[in-house]
Amino acid sequence: MASSYKCARCKQKVEIDQNVRCPYCGHRILFKERGAAIKELKAR
Repeated sequence: MASSYKCARCKQKVEIDQNVRCPYCGHRILFKERGAAIKELKAR
């Protein structure tokens, strides 16, 4: 199953399954996209 990432250089959405490399610019630093849900935790 492919995961969704965002390239650190060109900011394109990237679907990767084997090679960790942006297919648009070749950069190897990708950020995993997080969901929009906000968690609220009670501080102690």
